[in-house]
Amino acid sequence: MSAIAGRAAGLLGAALAQVRTLPGGDLSDCLLIRLADGREAVAKSGPAPRIEAAMLAAIRVSGAPAPSVLAVDDTVLVLERLSDAGAPAPAELGHAVARLHAATGARYGWPADYAFGPVPIANGGSDDWPAFWAERRLLCHAGHVPAALMRRLETLAADLGNRLPARPRPALLHGDLWGGNVLSDGTRVTGLIDPACYHGHAEVDCAMLALFGRPGPGFREAYGPPEPGAAERTALYQLWPALVHLRLFGAGYRGMVEGLLAAAGV
Repeated sequence: MSAIAGRAAGLLGAALAQVRTLPGGDLSDCLLIRLADGREAVAKSGPAPRIEAAMLAAIRVSGAPAPSVLAVDDTVLVLERLSDAGAPAPAELGHAVARLHAATGARYGWPADYAFGPVPIANGGSDDWPAFWAERRLLCHAGHVPAALMRRLETLAADLGNRLPARPRPALLHGDLWGGNVLSDGTRVTGLIDPACYHGHAEVDCAMLALFGRPGPGFREAYGPPEPGAAERTALYQLWPALVHLRLFGAGYRGMVEGLLAAAGV
């Protein structure tokens, strides 16, 4: 970790004075650094710092909050330090996510593939949303999850054309939107961090927000009403993060995957 901090300080052109590990860090090292000239910044490793920098830039262009990229190379991403003093008001989070999702891409996917640690995220472009979700978010787990689960995933994937809209608006997605990736000063959202962006159905992020907790009733009022049929699609979209957790953290998440498959009727 000291190598990451030293590299970040070098990119900022100053001597390193102090380093502190920040919470999180399951898939990357994340450090608060203080430089000899008094500046502070966040330094983090990751699967592809330059790709993450482009994702953060896209979030900022959308009008949603994200940290500024101060420097980046192939090994480290150096970010503006943002206030993080508590959970945001649900309405403020709703407004922030609505601004993010208002940005639209030409196709589903992202210009580059990405990863959650050792789990690759295939983002190759597509004009067919059910096919994108089937191939890049469900069938991609073949060989990495128990065979019984994979058979159920294959059954579900074959039926997604009947379950998902063929061409929803390709909204800019955060891609890993849960409470731990939302920074706040206790009222307003100061930054959406640790993105895994791509363009897709906006319901994907909303489903992820509801997987490990709920943002509160004010979120939906500020964000906007759900699309018809959204409740029936929630489990389909929650399967992707649940499967990633199963692969990253082990059998403790198998029950979550099985529960979502059951909710989807397979």
